[in-house]
Amino acid sequence: MTEIAVEPVEVPAQLPHVRVAVLGAGKMGGILLQAFLKQNLFAPAQIHATVAHAERAVALSTQWGVDVGIDNLEAARQADLILIGVKPFQVPDLMKQIQPALSKEKMLVSFAASVKTTAIEEAAGMEVAVVRAMPNTPSALGAGVTALCRGRFVSAAQMELAERMFETVGRTVVVDEKHMDAVTGLSGSGPAYIYIIIEALAEAGVKVGLPRDVATQLAAQTAFGASKMVLETGYHPALLKDAVTTPAGCTIDGILELEEGGLRVTLIKAVMRATERAKQLAAG
Repeated sequence: MTEIAVEPVEVPAQLPHVRVAVLGAGKMGGILLQAFLKQNLFAPAQIHATVAHAERAVALSTQWGVDVGIDNLEAARQADLILIGVKPFQVPDLMKQIQPALSKEKMLVSFAASVKTTAIEEAAGMEVAVVRAMPNTPSALGAGVTALCRGRFVSAAQMELAERMFETVGRTVVVDEKHMDAVTGLSGSGPAYIYIIIEALAEAGVKVGLPRDVATQLAAQTAFGASKMVLETGYHPALLKDAVTTPAGCTIDGILELEEGGLRVTLIKAVMRATERAKQLAAG
C-alpha cells in the first residue's frame, strides 16, 4: 500500500496581529519569550528581543528562532507591545532610548521590580498604557504567580492581554499598585522562604533516620501537594490543617512545636521586612 505524505499543518498563533518586543531578554524575559513560543501565543516572526551584547544576541537568536539584537529603539519601533525586562536602575536610560518609538497606541509591560507605572508614563511623555508585573522565579517551570497592576491609561482589553501573557508561566492576580510592594515581600521573595522550610523538613527527616535524597523528595512533594490542595479545593489552609490533625495524634504534637518555636510569627515578620525593603527600593 502506497503511503500518502502528509505535510505538517502549521497552527496559527493565538494572537497573530500583535507584534512584541522583549527589551532585556535576560532571565525572566527569556522565560516569558520561550513560554510565548511554547504555548503558541505569538509566532516567532512576531517577536523581537534585545540583549546587551551582540555575541549573545546571535546565540539566542539561533536558540529561540526569533530576531534578537542589541538595538532597543529599532525593536520598539516594530512592536505594538513592549516588554521592559531590564534591571530597575536601567529603566530610565531605556525609556530615553525608546521614547521616539512610543505612541499612545502602544502598550508597555514592565517587570522591572519596584519601578512604578507613573515613572514609566512620565518617561514616555505621553498617555501611554503601562502595566506593571511582579512574577516570581517558579515561572521558569510554568508554576509561577504574577501580580499585575494597571497604569492610568490601560484599557480593559489591554489588561486582559497582560493577564493572558503571564498566564503562560502560571497564575495571575490583579491588584492595586499600592499593594505591589507587599506582593514583592510575599510571592516575590516567598519561594526563598519555602525553600528554607523544605530544607528544614528534609534535615529533620535525616535526623530521624531517613536517607537525605528520600527526605528531600518527601519534603518537597509534601509542600507541593499541600499547595495544590489549597489552590484546587479553595478551602482555607486552617481547615485543611485541621483535616490532617487528628485528636491526640502525631500532627498536633508537631504543630505545638511549631507554635512554640514561633514559625507563624517569624514568617509574618519575614514578609513584613521584605515588603518594607521593597518600599525603600521603590522610593529610590
